[in-house]
Amino acid sequence: MLNVARLYRHPIKGIGAEELDQTEVHAGQALPLDRVWAVAHEAAKLGDGWVNCANFIRGAKSGSLVAVTAKFQGDLITLRHPDLEPLTLNPNTDGAALVNWVRPICNPDRAAPARLVRAATQAWTDSPFPSISILNYASLRALEDAAGRTLNPRRFRGNIWFDGDGPWQEFEWIGNELLVGGVQFEVRERITRCTATQIDPETGKPDAQTLELLQNGWGHQDFGVYAVARTSGTVAVGDPIEIL
Repeated sequence: MLNVARLYRHPIKGIGAEELDQTEVHAGQALPLDRVWAVAHEAAKLGDGWVNCANFIRGAKSGSLVAVTAKFQGDLITLRHPDLEPLTLNPNTDGAALVNWVRPICNPDRAAPARLVRAATQAWTDSPFPSISILNYASLRALEDAAGRTLNPRRFRGNIWFDGDGPWQEFEWIGNELLVGGVQFEVRERITRCTATQIDPETGKPDAQTLELLQNGWGHQDFGVYAVARTSGTVAVGDPIEIL
């Protein structure tokens, strides 16, 4: 039986994963408080709408960012990193404090963090549409077998992790509809991965050649799928998943 195994959101794109027991889902939107904010770097070219991840600081260019965790309470978010003192702030008003906090863990050879920006319409998802990512624990276990070690799932920055099917079965869902708990999703496309997945989320240091393992083992560098919510409702850990 397919079921939801874990849930995550990432309030500030590329900076901090927050694990959840349940979440509201709204049709046509990313998860609430997922990738609502991002830190634009000094060379960013921002418009009035969605722009791609190249405009923001992120784990692919500053691997230490992968080790940030997040916790939202009310209007405040608390960020933690193994090499920094915890920071609690309101992201709507304290952007400068966040920029100063992440500066020491950003790659000095890349464009420096400049300002915190809030998504005006669509969340700062990695896709040009408001996606919710769905990842498969069986695929993770297959990758772990190839790596010869456990791999923290946070490195893949997914939203909904499921279990109960075989490796890579999520790719067969593309173009189909899913019922997750009481919420209907359309599965759109595979997620091609970047070097951020090679970073250990506990330390912020490289520890696994995930892209090479995927390419050598399965002929691609994809992990997980993007989906779009077609209805609204609540999704919780343990909820069943049905392929429609």
